Amino acid sequence: MRNGVPRDSPQRVRFCRSSDGTTIAYAVHGAGPPLVLDSCWLSHLEFDWQSPVWRHYLVELGRTRTVARFDERGHGLSDREVTDFGLERRIEDLVAVVEDGGLERFALMAMAQGGPVALHYAARHPERVTHLVCASTYAGALRHVTDDDRELEAAFEAMIRAGWDRRDPVFRRVFTSMMIPDATEEQMRWLDDLHRRAVSARTAYESRRQRGQADATDLLATLDVPTLVVHSRHERMNDVEHSRILARGIPGARLVLLDSRNHILLEDEPAWPVFLREVSAFLAEGADGGVAPAVSARELLTPREGEVLALATQGLDNAGIGAILSLSVRTVERHLQNAYARLGVGGPTARAAAVAQWVREG
Repeated sequence: MRNGVPRDSPQRVRFCRSSDGTTIAYAVHGAGPPLVLDSCWLSHLEFDWQSPVWRHYLVELGRTRTVARFDERGHGLSDREVTDFGLERRIEDLVAVVEDGGLERFALMAMAQGGPVALHYAARHPERVTHLVCASTYAGALRHVTDDDRELEAAFEAMIRAGWDRRDPVFRRVFTSMMIPDATEEQMRWLDDLHRRAVSARTAYESRRQRGQADATDLLATLDVPTLVVHSRHERMNDVEHSRILARGIPGARLVLLDSRNHILLEDEPAWPVFLREVSAFLAEGADGGVAPAVSARELLTPREGEVLALATQGLDNAGIGAILSLSVRTVERHLQNAYARLGVGGPTARAAAVAQWVREG
């Protein structure tokens, strides 16, 4: 056990120091070319690894990438007793993780509130970033806000100060419901709990206030990096208009809108395999515009999806597959639909196309 992290953890937790001496915790897992996840508003490296909300991101991305992610200053396993959450400090934290991890060239994914940090880093270090993914994030949080938005933010800040540290999750559930409105009660309870575990009320309030001032909008036109912008069309945490600003502003950027209300995509919703397919295909593209070796079906699908599709190649219908794997017909259908989305096939010929690809790849 080191700093509360089990020795047998499948992720390797490390610690580095930012330029002001703040200790930043980061974790590495997976295999393949490096992918750095710029930190979200709430994170806890150890707690997230067991998460019914986050774990599918980590597992799936780690299947084809060496994933490095970190707890923001004041959050999770990083130093808690800090007060400076300004943009420059957050950029320095990302620099510290990259340097300590020995990363020369890597893909960078900005998630949620990580947008301005990642965009500034990409502008300052274009030789290091091979691909940029902007996932439900923004260049500047306060762009195109209305008076109603400002009143709502004031209410959120009051709720953080009054209810964040309470055992009763009533106030935290407001944020949870906005982030994952289509979640199960178990998933919502987990995110309720993450709020308290990840950060104190004081830090949640102050970091949120300072993050609202971060802006990289003026840099967008100067970026020279392959960029994918993905955003949930109906989410309420970061308005979808932010994605359009990013896609319009960054030269050559591609925009993918997902049919979801969730800020954090859930594993069993249709938008999740679409997100995974789009990101995987984008990251497989060479930085010079060429295409890297294609990712096989066996790499794209989860083990269970592979089992289901393998049985489908034997001519079994969904009921027959379910009987062998002890799954309901509905569950079999869900696994197949997810497999089709990951493989990029659809319509009435989706099953035949997926089966053909599985057989062709041996």
